[in-house]
Amino acid sequence: MKALLSIKPEFVNEILTGRKKYEYRKRIFKQDIEAVVIYASMPVGKIVGEFTIDGIINDNPMAIWKETKEYSGISFENYKKYFEGKEEAYAICIKDLKIYKKPINPYEQFPGFMPPQSYRYIKNQDIQNAL
Repeated sequence: MKALLSIKPEFVNEILTGRKKYEYRKRIFKQDIEAVVIYASMPVGKIVGEFTIDGIINDNPMAIWKETKEYSGISFENYKKYFEGKEEAYAICIKDLKIYKKPINPYEQFPGFMPPQSYRYIKNQDIQNAL
């Protein structure tokens, strides 16, 4: 199974260039996920690629920052703001990035598509059929 994550376009660009090797989350999947499908939120509004999960780090936000800051793809100020008031944080380790040759317009491919606030589980064949 895969998870579709909504990610701001500025951070998607950091992932696609390899400068961001960790995707930060306040909450994490409850099911086993083999890969993450990247939805670049508006104004892009496209599914642009996917990556394999190379582990998930769970700790307090400052410990995670110390471990991942070199490839965070985000400023410390934005990181602190994102996790403000949180005692727990997650960093999804990005591996084997696959950029789609032609981004998927989910609004055309999936009737009634609504981007997830955090994540949504999807079946492997749903994305394969859309490529």
